[in-house]
Amino acid sequence: MGVRYFGSGVRRVEDPRLITGQGRYLDDLAITGVLHAAFVRSAHAHARIVSVDPAAARQLPGVIAVYTAADLGELASKRLPHTVPVGNVRQPLNYQPLADREVCHVGVPIAVVIAESRAIAEDAAALVEVDYEVLDAVVDWRRALDAGAPRVHAESPDNAVASLHGRFGDVEKVFASAPHVFSETFEVHRGGCHSMECRGVVAMPDPMGDGLTVWTSTQMPHMVRRLIADHLGREERTVRVIAPDVGGGFGPKGVFYPEEIVLPLAALKLQRPVKWVEDRSEHFVATAQQRDQAWALEVAADADGRLLAVRGRCLHDNGGYVPYGLGAAVTSLAAFPGPYALQAVDIRIDIVFTNLVPNTPVRGAGRPTTCFVLERLTDRVARELSLDPAEVRRRSFVRKDQFPYLTGMNARDGSPITYDSGDYHACLEAVLDRAGGDFAERQAAALAKGRYLGRGIASYTEDTGLAPFEGATIRVEPSGKVVIFTGAASQGQGHATIFAQICADILGVRLEDIVVEAADTAKFPLGIGAIASRTAVTAGSSVHQAAVAVRAKALKVASEMLEASEADLVLEDGAVRVVGAAGLHVPLSQIASRLNGMSGIPIVPGVEPGLSATAYYEARKNTFANGTHLSEVEVAIDTGRVEITRYVVGHDCGLLINPMLVDGQVRGGVVHGIGNALFERMIYDEAGQPVTTTYADYLLPTAPEVPRIEIIHIQSPSPLNPIGVKGAGEGGTIPAAACIIAAIENALAPFGIRVNEHPVSPARLRQLIRAAMPAGHMAGATI
Repeated sequence: MGVRYFGSGVRRVEDPRLITGQGRYLDDLAITGVLHAAFVRSAHAHARIVSVDPAAARQLPGVIAVYTAADLGELASKRLPHTVPVGNVRQPLNYQPLADREVCHVGVPIAVVIAESRAIAEDAAALVEVDYEVLDAVVDWRRALDAGAPRVHAESPDNAVASLHGRFGDVEKVFASAPHVFSETFEVHRGGCHSMECRGVVAMPDPMGDGLTVWTSTQMPHMVRRLIADHLGREERTVRVIAPDVGGGFGPKGVFYPEEIVLPLAALKLQRPVKWVEDRSEHFVATAQQRDQAWALEVAADADGRLLAVRGRCLHDNGGYVPYGLGAAVTSLAAFPGPYALQAVDIRIDIVFTNLVPNTPVRGAGRPTTCFVLERLTDRVARELSLDPAEVRRRSFVRKDQFPYLTGMNARDGSPITYDSGDYHACLEAVLDRAGGDFAERQAAALAKGRYLGRGIASYTEDTGLAPFEGATIRVEPSGKVVIFTGAASQGQGHATIFAQICADILGVRLEDIVVEAADTAKFPLGIGAIASRTAVTAGSSVHQAAVAVRAKALKVASEMLEASEADLVLEDGAVRVVGAAGLHVPLSQIASRLNGMSGIPIVPGVEPGLSATAYYEARKNTFANGTHLSEVEVAIDTGRVEITRYVVGHDCGLLINPMLVDGQVRGGVVHGIGNALFERMIYDEAGQPVTTTYADYLLPTAPEVPRIEIIHIQSPSPLNPIGVKGAGEGGTIPAAACIIAAIENALAPFGIRVNEHPVSPARLRQLIRAAMPAGHMAGATI
């Protein structure tokens, strides 16, 4: 065959089906007799529920049922199980499936209407009368721990969720002896997920038994099965969860939501299938968001500008509930010290409740915020010491000869964090070389004409390949088709393509001969989920291991069938061939038939039935991707508009399975980061009512705002897995906001403006410019 797929930019095998309209997303499911659900949600950020009156809704023609927590019993009112461990959480208060006592943000589900159509269900939901006793709400997370602050949960002693503390080195000694110490404060504000497809759930009872099938647009079907079974008190074997095609995940679809319990409860009670699809208005109030962090930090540096230590505190808003543990805050803490070889770190993160939508990981989780503060501190050192920002990074990076590098911080399980491989300097230099060295001249020439150009850089590390495992079974069918079964769910990343590439090389078959079956708990028994840029490492390695085992089995059986030594056999073009004997071969299809068995005929001694194998790659340590981004911007000082004129990425995620797909992940991540830097901000009024609930006022980057993104790949193979890969799903996002904000600040340097927040809107930039310069001082500028 002579073709090697691993490392090639082959087209996605998923796309012919998707681009011809044959995708099957949750709302496409055609289920006979399905009923439709609409939720009655809290209209207040904080209130006690005095009563719920569904009488008028129940009278509407076409309404089948209206359920409150009282109607569905204890299972509808007890708090949901947690997706991740919460042992370090002081108050692990999760949602009730249907609230019956207290609501802690706008959008909490209180009742559900089941009707013959979605339209009828929505009309009926508007008729349900809820009587509230409105309570004071905590909206500003910075005030949540104040002595006189209202309680987010009325019966709680305070608003503290948890505290995290990470420390290494002799922090006090390093700061006391450092030639330079600088202090900064930072704020990053909350935004949403905004996948193209909103969430949805369909639940269907088994008419012939006690089984329950749930389709849900999740990143974690096996975890959802576990949590449904746990909450309902059922055996896992009686619950089947399927993630159909999912139109984007980005983290919030890895959360377990009330709807994933309410729909099964309603379906089981009615013995009918029930469907709910979130609309975009619901998405703004019912799907997890991320961020709202305030940092107060100090950085120590030596006389040459090398970073020595960082210390300080972060206040992190967790929203009204704890559905996903401390995932975002934990990843903020573990992301220190970034790409820098620091001598000491001392960081405390205090996590608080507010009466807002919960904050859980969104693309990058807590890493983009830590990258933002570290990179802004690095730029501060450069500015104070009159150094090139790139030079501070060169002097402070972990060097290539220091890998594996023990950072000093600990992972989620308490084990030491070690960077496995990388070349941080190579990424930086590649980006600078591509961008060229003439920027200072171009910037000065533009300034002379009244134009404000800026350049920023930001570097990062990303832990990927999160423990514990993903698995894969590879089976060759008698037809010759190769089927890969895995629990690894996809939300558009191209998993089927990369799994097929890995398998095809090892088994010597074409990509067209491989079928991938994933995200169905009935087809593969165990799985964790598509989170934390882990699938290529965990599931990809499992596919590799299973394919190697199938290859070994095929060679062993073919050796007997061909009466040849295994050493003389090769796998090519879907067959085992004898080297040097062109006509002597046996197709994999025949070997599969032989191992599937025939009555009365023994199979090959010492070989288990079936041309198949199962493998579970266990991730004991994270793999660490890294990179550097560079952006150039132009700021229009009369309007505050920011145009990104150039964007260059140096990216290292180990060996590339498919460079084209990695490029897509990086570019998509950068666009997400552009939104974080310039556009996306959830705004609430003083009562906790969301103000930005349409795309007219919650802004997303669109094509005109996105520059051409240039990507340079550095490949530092990971020694921790058999295919040398690292994750690539979040590296585009992690440094983007830091990079763009640095460029804006550089553009506005003539005004002495400092930008330590994001997102920054045109109005905010105009405000900063007006504050920095007297009115009318700038010729030709309307301030």
